Amino acid sequence: MRALYDQFNQLLELTPMNFFREQHNTINWDVRILGILGQKGVGKSTLILQHIKRVGNKDESLYVVADDIYFSAHTLLETAKVFYARGGKYLYIDEIHKYENWSREIKNIYDSLPLLHVVYSGSSMLDLKEGGVDLSRRVIEYHLPVWSFREYLNLRCGWSLKAASLEEVLNGKVDFPYGPERPLKYFEEYMKKGCYPFSQEPEFETRLRQIINTTVEVDIPKYARMTIAASRKLKKFMYYISKSIPVTINFSNMARDLELDRDELPKYLDYLEKAELVSVLRMKANGDAILRKMDKLYLHNPNMAYVLSSEKPETGNARETIFFCWTKQKYETLESPISDFEIEGKTFEVGGRKKGKKQIQKAKEGYVVKDDIEYIFDNQVPLWMFGFLY
Repeated sequence: MRALYDQFNQLLELTPMNFFREQHNTINWDVRILGILGQKGVGKSTLILQHIKRVGNKDESLYVVADDIYFSAHTLLETAKVFYARGGKYLYIDEIHKYENWSREIKNIYDSLPLLHVVYSGSSMLDLKEGGVDLSRRVIEYHLPVWSFREYLNLRCGWSLKAASLEEVLNGKVDFPYGPERPLKYFEEYMKKGCYPFSQEPEFETRLRQIINTTVEVDIPKYARMTIAASRKLKKFMYYISKSIPVTINFSNMARDLELDRDELPKYLDYLEKAELVSVLRMKANGDAILRKMDKLYLHNPNMAYVLSSEKPETGNARETIFFCWTKQKYETLESPISDFEIEGKTFEVGGRKKGKKQIQKAKEGYVVKDDIEYIFDNQVPLWMFGFLY
């Protein structure tokens, strides 16, 4: 147990406090069991350690990583009981998806230690009904997305720019300082490596590639209890996607190209989507009902395309990828029957400076989203402004 405390204290000392993601203030840290989920590398661990440092309850807290070698000989429940007996009140468990039967032990902690608060972090693929144990009535979960363009600017430049609603974006009411500062300069940087908090580190590409590989080769197979053969097929599917984005979803064609069983592909795609390595654009049904029919498949964000491809990603694909990545965090973004995307009845065609209005002529409310303009004009909206939605 002493080793866990030593590691906790070392990590706490190294935790920076110069920048907090605003999600910290929207989380109800007082609930008994709290989950913080998100893609690997978006800053969940840092957010938790910053919280401990900020509230100043270090002596009543313990932060552990679920795949620590300590847990090869001890259970989470056992650790929680010993910690509580020593006066502990707040147990923080990082990367809980790496702990087998995690949901059952969290339930046991909840039932047997009613005064202990537990915060865990993990992959977005976690299922609160995993292993036959339903935690949905006991746990409050929050999702931590990749960094928005606004957050990147605040971290990169030391600014305090505010988020905007969709209506504000469509009216050009975005909190950018302009003057000598130009948004397109920073937007180009962001598209390459701005979706993650380690964007300014010299080994960014290597680190992101490691995150993707670890998720595909270790995290998903372990969570889904895959065989080695199945995990290899999953990796093959992932790299097929990275070479072909956006992919029009046709499982029969995919199975033929990949030489895989067609019935396996939906399962693999579901894991990749839940782990936030890919994003699936779905179609809208007639009326208000939403069919589960899938239309297109994208990488989760353009940073991935830059590190997975030996060539520069195709510009049109990168534009659509980031638009989808941003908007789906706040709104239900669907495939448009006449253009690229539809959000709350509004139609969006995404392109460059020369993109015309042909695809939105029949739209009740249509917009052309362009990646190389600075200001809004008529119904032409700069792509970078959608990076202020959160």
